[in-house]
Amino acid sequence: MTLDRRTFVVESDPDSRALLCQTLKAEGFNVQTAETGEATLAALKRSPADLVFTAHDLPDMTGLNLLEDIRALPDPPEVIFVTTYETIDSAVKAVKRGALCYITKPLTPDRLLHLTRKAMEEIRLRRENETLRRELERRYTYKDLIGKSSRMQEVFQLLENLTDTESNILVQGKSGTGKELVARAIHAQSPRSDRPFVALNCGGLTETLLESELFGHIKGSFTGAISSKPGVFQEADGGTLFLDEIANMPLSMQVKLLRTIQEGEIKPVGSNQTVRVDVRFIAATNRDLLHAVDDGVFREDLYYRVNVITIALPDLAERTDDIPLLANHFLERFAKKLRKPVERIGEDAMGLLMDYSWPGNVRELENCIERAVVLAKGISITAVELPPSVRALQQQEGLRLPVGLTLEALEREAILRTLTHCNGNRAAAAKILGLAERTLYRKIRLYNTDRPTANTMRRAAV
Repeated sequence: MTLDRRTFVVESDPDSRALLCQTLKAEGFNVQTAETGEATLAALKRSPADLVFTAHDLPDMTGLNLLEDIRALPDPPEVIFVTTYETIDSAVKAVKRGALCYITKPLTPDRLLHLTRKAMEEIRLRRENETLRRELERRYTYKDLIGKSSRMQEVFQLLENLTDTESNILVQGKSGTGKELVARAIHAQSPRSDRPFVALNCGGLTETLLESELFGHIKGSFTGAISSKPGVFQEADGGTLFLDEIANMPLSMQVKLLRTIQEGEIKPVGSNQTVRVDVRFIAATNRDLLHAVDDGVFREDLYYRVNVITIALPDLAERTDDIPLLANHFLERFAKKLRKPVERIGEDAMGLLMDYSWPGNVRELENCIERAVVLAKGISITAVELPPSVRALQQQEGLRLPVGLTLEALEREAILRTLTHCNGNRAAAAKILGLAERTLYRKIRLYNTDRPTANTMRRAAV
């Protein structure tokens, strides 16, 4: 990506301003100057820049105030603070609030050029990442759903075909696959998008509580009903109602739900009056409803009412191509939310993410990345920050024995790995292996090695 190399120097001190301008112009930058914050903002609104150098004290405002105003611009440049030792605390605050970095006086051309080149490279990388992110969103997202795999592209195409429809929909998929996100995407592209979207999870609710949640109740209808309360059908009137884990609904409640879907009427608990409702109905389940019908725990007539159109969501293990896309999406979100400078996922960590089976699907991956961002100590997520369940795969891989490995090769491998574990300490390795030190020394000479090497298991099997 090519940058315009446009810079602004906001500095009331003429000596510092002159040095900054001369050095930057000699490096090929297009330099403009200003002595006040207001003049800088006015110029940036007319013509955006890549980089702004600003002092802490300006005639009309502080550098911190200018930083806040610059970051509010539609296409804000990066900001570098030029500070004295007396105002370093303010410069540190500026960096925490979004400034790129700071440089202390007295300035020298070498230090200034080194910092500027580093800053421009960082700006270039950030903009490249932003361009890539926008391209990924354009090509591989649908509302809040993300995926480039063929399975997810099929889901996106089906969702496109549902635009402007009012049919009831059944979303099937295991826990964590994004069933509610699909329901929200359907609602967002429907004629009801300006009306409420209301979600209710039917799992874990008693029959009495579920009936109250669905249809509402009137004051005094049961113990604890100290006031009347509308149910989700009334809350979603004119919009979309999403019922998750519908397979867990008791049969008696299924009868009442079927009647409501057919007649468009509800009767609040404790009331003799019916209330008209108009909702778009979307149900979801992590079970096979046909099997539930065969088992007698789900009504067949309700099944055909809710299952006009079925959307089947794949497990994350079936769409591994999407793992890097999703992981980087979550990384960006949590780095921003937690205000941590984590920018990428290391190769070792990404390899583990790709190999893990993800029984909790996308939700588990999301939690995994949030944990990693919290624990990360640098700009990259490494394997160390991943949960033990994901790292366990790495340990299992290390223990896997290829077919055809001889006992001699196995012994050699055990010695090498133990030496690695002990950082080359032979006495410690001998103790772990249950060998006398003299025996270990002899075997090291026999196998012609005294230090661990990579991929020895693979070579030993060849």
